[in-house]
Amino acid sequence: MAENLPGSSIEIAKANGAKYRLGPELEICGYGCADHFYESDTLLHSFESGGIYLYANQRGCDGDRVYYDGCAMVVINGDVVAHGAQFSLDDVEVITATLDLEDVRSYRGERCQPHMEGQHKSCHRIKVDFSLSSPNDIYLPTHQPIQWHFHTPEEEISLGPACWLWDYLRRSGQGGFLLPLSGGVDSSSTACIVHCMCVLLCQAVNDGNSQVLKDVRSVVGDDSYTPQNPKQLCSCIFTTCYMASENSSQDTCSRARDLAGQIGSTHMNVSIDIAVKGILGIFSVVTGRWPQFRANGGSNRENLALQNVQARVRMVLAYLFAQLSLWARGKPVGLLVLGSANVDESLTGYFTKYDCSSSDINPIGGISKTDLKNFLVYCAEKFQFTTLRSILAAPPTAELEPLTDGQLSQTDEADMGMTYSELSVIGRLRKISKCGPFSMFCKLIHMWKDVLSPAEVAQKVKHFFRMYSVNRHKMTTVTPSYHAESYSPDDNRFDLRPFLYNTRWTWQFRCIDNQVFQMPTTSPTNANQRTSV
Repeated sequence: MAENLPGSSIEIAKANGAKYRLGPELEICGYGCADHFYESDTLLHSFESGGIYLYANQRGCDGDRVYYDGCAMVVINGDVVAHGAQFSLDDVEVITATLDLEDVRSYRGERCQPHMEGQHKSCHRIKVDFSLSSPNDIYLPTHQPIQWHFHTPEEEISLGPACWLWDYLRRSGQGGFLLPLSGGVDSSSTACIVHCMCVLLCQAVNDGNSQVLKDVRSVVGDDSYTPQNPKQLCSCIFTTCYMASENSSQDTCSRARDLAGQIGSTHMNVSIDIAVKGILGIFSVVTGRWPQFRANGGSNRENLALQNVQARVRMVLAYLFAQLSLWARGKPVGLLVLGSANVDESLTGYFTKYDCSSSDINPIGGISKTDLKNFLVYCAEKFQFTTLRSILAAPPTAELEPLTDGQLSQTDEADMGMTYSELSVIGRLRKISKCGPFSMFCKLIHMWKDVLSPAEVAQKVKHFFRMYSVNRHKMTTVTPSYHAESYSPDDNRFDLRPFLYNTRWTWQFRCIDNQVFQMPTTSPTNANQRTSV
């Protein structure tokens, strides 16, 4: 058997005749392990051969994109006997457990017996002049295994980004958050995360956490303030703003207003038309031309430019109100601007550079549209935010083009040329699996064989990579966002891939075309399932 050979590795242990590697009976590990969706179960892994595992982890955002989720624990032979909170506003948490080392030896003896040779070898023991316990500890009962509660992804979104926002806010010295609230899924998700933050703050204050109360009073600017409930706290530290244009519908305005009322934020309705026309007036004076939307006879270039002007005006106004809205109420501090661009849109570049995606921090920048929709369903049930149901039912839209008879003429999925469900699958293949055009096509023709023909898969893959390469430069200015999983956008300091690609992908697309030509032209077996890809 091999136990901690000097300078050991598995190879050295085997070279010295070891048949089974045990490791120490007690291991104390200090970690810097960040929250990562779908990965809570990895915290439970202990030695296969048994042992006591003391896991200590950092807690808080530490001024970075990741959130260290704490969750200290004590594990023996793979069973959790004590653990702390996975998400908590406490700066420090201590847990204890009473364990018996003989349980480790008994467990290992049973596990290792099949691997032991027939001839027993002597085992050297070293006597020391100290003990891990006192003689009276023999009468102490040992801790028994406890049931571990795994958070669902929706619960993790309500906890991790919320704690991350609070850690950032209390360290920034600002008076709260401002969010451009459009009435869509993304901005509504950001708003709900802020509400979840307020829920955690009120729970901590009610539990007697004096540090949290002190930090809340510092943010609010009132040394005598005590939050009564999450909605009341939201009204003090959270401002939402619906920035309407002549292209905005009454439906999105109503949804934004109603959600703000249910959450408790201080809500404003602002028209951006005066600012947009002023900017276009400057352009017209200089050039003598006035651009038109495509619906009014304009070109695609005019149409895109007019959309971008609206989006960028919203960013400018968001920062203006963030800096001065509290000043207008007689308070000397400002607000942090929150972003609401999801990871799918960041990967494809489906946003305007320097629009409302440009903010101070973005709690949903590492979360996919699919997960955000599930999160809103969770919030609708948990908090009874009834407006979320109508938000989920509405088609995603930027509302940057003229309405047709008061109805939407533009949707996100039509603009992108694929559904968000399709984009999520494609995005993971690109970001996590590092697929190029041809390898992605080869995977998707099997994944989507029942819903799309090879030619249709080829069209979507080509369209994605054209968008990806054309918009890749936008990732160099993307707002710092909560790092939720491997699908999250890379920090541009560490993402060394090019941001200027050959957008034609000539060789890769030709390989795809050749492969499609060689494949039989069969239709998918169930065309009715196309919408569920």
